[in-house]
Amino acid sequence: MKTFPLPSTLLPLLVFLLLGLFRPSASLRPIRDRPSVVTSATWSDENALFKRDEAELNPYYWNITGIYRGTWRFMGPANGSSKFVDSSGFQGVSVLELLSKPSKLQGVHYVTGSITFQDLFDNEREHARLRIEGVYVWPFRQLRMVANSGGDGPFPEEEYFRSNPYHLLGMFSNQVYPDPLKGNNGEKNALTKELEKYCNVEIAAKVSRISASQIEGEHDKYRFEGLTEAPALDSDGECFTPILLNASSINVDVYYNKAVNYTLMVTFISFLQVLLHIRQMEHSNSQFGASKVSLIMIGQQAIMDAYLCLLHLAAGVVVESLFNAFATAAFFKFVVFSIFEMRYFLAIWKATRPASSSENWEVMRRELSVLYSRFYGILVGGILVTYELRVFLRAIVFLAYSFWVPQIVTNIIKDTRKPLHPQYILGMSATRLAIPLYVFGCPSNFLRIEADKWWCICLTVFVAVQAGILLVQHYFGSRCFIPRQILPEKYCYHRKVESNSQATDCVICMASIDLSRRYDYMVTPCEHLFHSGCLQRWMDIKMECPTCRRSLPPA
Repeated sequence: MKTFPLPSTLLPLLVFLLLGLFRPSASLRPIRDRPSVVTSATWSDENALFKRDEAELNPYYWNITGIYRGTWRFMGPANGSSKFVDSSGFQGVSVLELLSKPSKLQGVHYVTGSITFQDLFDNEREHARLRIEGVYVWPFRQLRMVANSGGDGPFPEEEYFRSNPYHLLGMFSNQVYPDPLKGNNGEKNALTKELEKYCNVEIAAKVSRISASQIEGEHDKYRFEGLTEAPALDSDGECFTPILLNASSINVDVYYNKAVNYTLMVTFISFLQVLLHIRQMEHSNSQFGASKVSLIMIGQQAIMDAYLCLLHLAAGVVVESLFNAFATAAFFKFVVFSIFEMRYFLAIWKATRPASSSENWEVMRRELSVLYSRFYGILVGGILVTYELRVFLRAIVFLAYSFWVPQIVTNIIKDTRKPLHPQYILGMSATRLAIPLYVFGCPSNFLRIEADKWWCICLTVFVAVQAGILLVQHYFGSRCFIPRQILPEKYCYHRKVESNSQATDCVICMASIDLSRRYDYMVTPCEHLFHSGCLQRWMDIKMECPTCRRSLPPA
C-alpha cells in the first residue's frame, strides 16, 4: 500500500489547528488516539497569545535544535508486536538529533532530524535509526513527528550534526552512541529498512525546560517526555508496543568551552616544553654532554608528542567548529616534536657514534636512513598496536610514561655525571602529566571519560619516582644507591701525592694547588694535578685530560 506524504506547507498547518482543540496534557498520545477533550480556552485566547510582544515571546527562546540522549522502554511487560516479536529487552538507550527552523506560521517550527533506538530488536544488539520530521509548537511546548524514509543516501542533517562539537565525544567514549553506531555514515541497516517499509512511526512529546539551578549552574537544558507508536501500513495492528521516550538535551556550549580551554592548556604546556628543551640543549651543548643523554629517552618522548599532534589534528578535522582550536594545539605539538626533539635526537646520535676521519658522506647517510626508518617504523607500528589494544588504553599510557627509565639505566651503565638539567627533569615530568590527569582524572572533562582517581595517583607516583631517582643521581652520583660490593673497581682521583713530585699549578685556572689538603685537588691517571672543582667542571664538558688530552675514567 503506497502512501502519499502531505505537502510541507500543509502538514504544520493541520497539526497546529488540531493542537488548538485539545488540552496540552493530552498531547503525549499520538494525534489519532487522543481523547476528544476540549479546552476551556477559546481560539481567540490562543490567537491573542501570538499577538504578544515579540520580546515577551521570542520564537527562538526555546530553540530545541541539538542532540538529546535518554532512554526508551515498552509500556507493556513485553513487546506484543505481530511484525517484530523478538524483542531483546524491555528498555534501552535513545539518541535524538534535531534541527529546528521557523516556518511561515508564527509559533510553529519545522523540525527534521533522526532518532536512534539501541537494543530495540534482535539479539545481536542491532540498532534502528530513523529519519524524522514534524512540527514544534513552541507556545505549547508540543512536538509532533513522523518517520520519513527519505531514500538511502546520507541524512540531510548529517553535515550539520557532524560539525557539532559533541560529535567528538563519540570518537572516544560510548557516552553518546553505542559501538554499533560509530562510523555509520548514514547507511541504513536491515532493521531500519524493515521499520520504514512496514511501519508508520509517530512521535508525540512534551518539551520542558530544566532550569540552570538544577544542573549546577550550567546553561538551560531541555527534556522530552513522550510516546512513540508504530501502526502497521498494511493492517490495523501495531508494529510494536508503544514506547515511552525520555531524553535530555546535551549542552553543546559547555562542551565547546571545555574543549577550547583544553586546547589552550595544551598550547601553554607545549610552549613550556619548548623552553625546557632549549634549557636542556644549552646544558648539554658539547659533544660529550650530548653523548650522556639517552637516545631512547628522547625518542620515546618524541613519539608521544607525535601521537598527541596527530590526535589533536584528527579531532580538529572531525569537528569543524573546533578546527582552529585543535589545529593550534596540534601545531605547537608538531613544533615540539619536529623542531626541538628530533633536532636533539639527531645531535645525541651524532655524539654517540664513533668518529672516523676516513668515513665518507655515503656511509653516514646510510646510517642516518636506518635510524629514521627505525624511528618512524616504531611510530607507525605503535599506532597499529594501540588501536588493536585500545581496550588496554590505560596500561599503554602507563607504559609510555616510563620515559625516564632509559636515562636512569644509561646513567648506571656509563656512570655519567649530570646528563640532564634539574629544571628539565621537573618541568617535563609536570607538563607531561597534565594531559593524562585531565583526561582520566577530571570528572568534568569534555571527553566524558569516567574519572579514575587511583589510576591517576599511581601514574603520578610512578613518574615522581623516576624523576626523584634522576635527581638523586644528579646530586649524589649515578651509582650512589647501588652497594659498593657489586660495583666494579673505580679509579680514585683523590689519591695522595708527594708535594715535590710535580708542579703545583692548575693549568685550568692557572692558580697554585695546596697539596696539604687531599680533597682540594684531583690526580689523573696520567699524573696531572688539578683543583677538584676545576677538573669536575672540565669533565662535565669532556672526559679528556686538559694537559695531554688522554681519555679519563669516570669520577
